Amino acid sequence: MTSETKRTDPVTAGTETEPNELRNLIKGARVVLWDFDGPVCRLFAGHSAERVANDLASWLEGRGLRGLLTETERESLDPHVVLRALDRRHPGSDLVAELEERLTHEELRATASAMPTPYADPLIRTWTAVGSRLAIATNNSPRVVREYLTSRGLVPCFAPHIYGRTQELNHLKPDPHCVNRALNAMGAAPSASLMIGDTPSDLFAARAAGVPFLGYARTERKGKLLRDAGATVVVDSLKPVLWQVRH
Repeated sequence: MTSETKRTDPVTAGTETEPNELRNLIKGARVVLWDFDGPVCRLFAGHSAERVANDLASWLEGRGLRGLLTETERESLDPHVVLRALDRRHPGSDLVAELEERLTHEELRATASAMPTPYADPLIRTWTAVGSRLAIATNNSPRVVREYLTSRGLVPCFAPHIYGRTQELNHLKPDPHCVNRALNAMGAAPSASLMIGDTPSDLFAARAAGVPFLGYARTERKGKLLRDAGATVVVDSLKPVLWQVRH
């Protein structure tokens, strides 16, 4: 059993004050913005993100562009790092557009084996049922998000508010562009919204947009990264969030 399935009481990871802080975050949220890969599902659960990053790097090398990536970027094992690195050096180029499309294709392949985050589906449905409005704000392709949500019957909980990666890669989080797009489209006040994310870039984007932030950390390492970045409320399961929304 995982730590998510073992947990039975509505508590959060971390300090004793967090249950009250979690309750306050949820109580004040009229609009809930979700990062996709992590809080909603593990997109690359059965389709290695590391392999995808290596394949993208190899594709660049095959075009004589090995020197374009630093060793750190090459070894990051994160497809978005490779994509951003190319965009910084060749912004708006056909090369960037082709690499972005290759990543989208890999993400679409990954949806077939994506693993739902424990308690995410019932939390999404419950939050919708109690009258909150939901949106996706992600660095993944919106095509990928729609395909996954369709497979889970969750599109009505979010549509049309799915804001993901465009070919303007300077707008990827930690830039708040997708967060601000969601807020503007929904006519939402940042202070009456909530962002759920699992990386420091999610936190920084929310902070830049003035939106309260709830960290989701599936592992201790992710939790430490979020706390070190300044996240004050971090849960290791969405179960206590679901409990708070239901009560």
